[in-house]
Amino acid sequence: MHTPHYPLRISLWFDNQAQEAAELYCSLFDNAAVNSVNPLVTTFHIDGIQFMGINGGPHFTINPSISLFVKSPNKEHLQRTWDTLIQGGKTLIELGEYPWSECYGWLQDKYGVTWQIMLHDIAVAQYTVTPCMLFINNVFGKATEALEFYAEVFNSDINFITKQFYQQGTPHEGKLMFADCTIAGNPLIAMDGPDAHDYAFNEAVSFVIDCDTQEEIDYYWNAFTTNGGAESHCGWCKDKFGVSWQIIPRQLPEFMNTPEKAQRVTAAFMPMHKLELATLQQAAESI
Repeated sequence: MHTPHYPLRISLWFDNQAQEAAELYCSLFDNAAVNSVNPLVTTFHIDGIQFMGINGGPHFTINPSISLFVKSPNKEHLQRTWDTLIQGGKTLIELGEYPWSECYGWLQDKYGVTWQIMLHDIAVAQYTVTPCMLFINNVFGKATEALEFYAEVFNSDINFITKQFYQQGTPHEGKLMFADCTIAGNPLIAMDGPDAHDYAFNEAVSFVIDCDTQEEIDYYWNAFTTNGGAESHCGWCKDKFGVSWQIIPRQLPEFMNTPEKAQRVTAAFMPMHKLELATLQQAAESI
């Protein structure tokens, strides 16, 4: 039986603004900092959640199918967060009072990242940022199935904080309205979103699994690409719901820690679909 994997990293695809975006996001939270910067990747953390910003150009565009959900007991902090992120962005749902929250709003910032911001009545020491997955269009109604699938892949129970279904007698009875949970220690929010939407899960927001061995790489790659998933290039794949994953060796940054190594290792992994650890290590160590 496979060991649960913690923590995942969240990868955000930018049009060459990764460092700028990371610095802005980290300025909004007390427990946040930029960890590393290079021309391709900026890494940063917010309240224990690890992020990777990729300077990938215009090829993929972030959309609301996976958003970042901010919960805080501090209404002033939420307002400051909203006021900062909305600059150059656009409102998806106005910040205001709703049946589910005294203060809630949804916006898309100037980099394309979407944020749901909500006043939370539980007194916590830290603000919380959680990835939120919206199951829409052809995967509408599959949020519960997806959570169960991820729990199986990570050999973990689903620890629900909140779970609400559409009520009996409504058009979407039994569908998952909102679930806030952890799977293998990774926080996740999932919702079934009714109505038609002009976006879907894509590579612009993906989840990164750092693997220690080729056995781990093989396990996660096979888990996501079989039964309706799909292979892509350079360690990227999609699961059967269309969510993108990067299955990469944890040693990859070490393999690329000099320009010469980076050039050799990049040349080695560019033709690959699933990454082969031994080949990348050989490329890094060759003279």
